Amino acid sequence: MTDEAIAELRTDAYLGPLVEEYGPLTIEPADDFFRRFVVSILRQQVSMASAAATRERLFEAVEVTPEGILAADPQVLRDAGLSRQKTEYVRNVAEAFLEEGYSRAYFADMTDEKVVAELTAITGVGEWTANMQLMFSLGRPDVFPVGDLGIRKGMEALFDADLTRAEMVEAAERWAPYRSYASLYLWRADEDITESVGEVTGL
Repeated sequence: MTDEAIAELRTDAYLGPLVEEYGPLTIEPADDFFRRFVVSILRQQVSMASAAATRERLFEAVEVTPEGILAADPQVLRDAGLSRQKTEYVRNVAEAFLEEGYSRAYFADMTDEKVVAELTAITGVGEWTANMQLMFSLGRPDVFPVGDLGIRKGMEALFDADLTRAEMVEAAERWAPYRSYASLYLWRADEDITESVGEVTGL
């Protein structure tokens, strides 16, 4: 899949130069679905630096498993830097993992739309967070996280225009069925976000 995606995107008038500059970029499912999910919660509506600092404190303070999160005193999560709201959100996700038995296999036969619908039913999980799971926990190849700030900046840099969400979605159709891969390059299209792209895409 990666070779096909890169070969296709390399011929694109807009993304082609980025493919040449950065070489093949891959979408690989996370080794630990739950930990990757928690990291996405931490990154909601905060800077990359803030999320990284909170992640480091949290991973030192508790065992980041569904059982570990639920066994921890909520104040320990707060002391690690989670807001009261995010403390509730990560606990909601932990409960869902235990109650539903979430794993890559659980979602394997679901469409992207069904995965998003199931995940966003968890209080605290919005479309952006669900899309991050599709891409980086489940390794789905054709996800376009239109609500992501880095994607918007990348699109603006690439097309030299301030696009609406609808216009972004329409423009991204040219990269189907490899929009997840296209997103990896879009995150590198704007110099202001290139340095922090590792925080977007990995643990």
